Amino acid sequence: MGSEAAAQFNIHEAKTNLSRIIERVEHGEEIVISRAGQPVAKVIPLVRRVNRTARGSLRGKLVLSDDWDAPEINETIADDFGTTA
Repeated sequence: MGSEAAAQFNIHEAKTNLSRIIERVEHGEEIVISRAGQPVAKVIPLVRRVNRTARGSLRGKLVLSDDWDAPEINETIADDFGTTA
């Protein structure tokens, strides 16, 4: 963000202007929320690690073996997680 100071809102202003604050954050700004003049929270942009847009977004990228759902495989996984009866 450089050396710019983050914009600051008191809690009442933040509640009143939440949509505007979120829009500013989406554009890269950091916003500080204060109570009685004391900073208590910072709203910052969320960096998404994976951009999945819909179901099936891994289609063609994930390869399953023919026996991926075999009873033996399921039993091994259950043993690994300690869920076997």
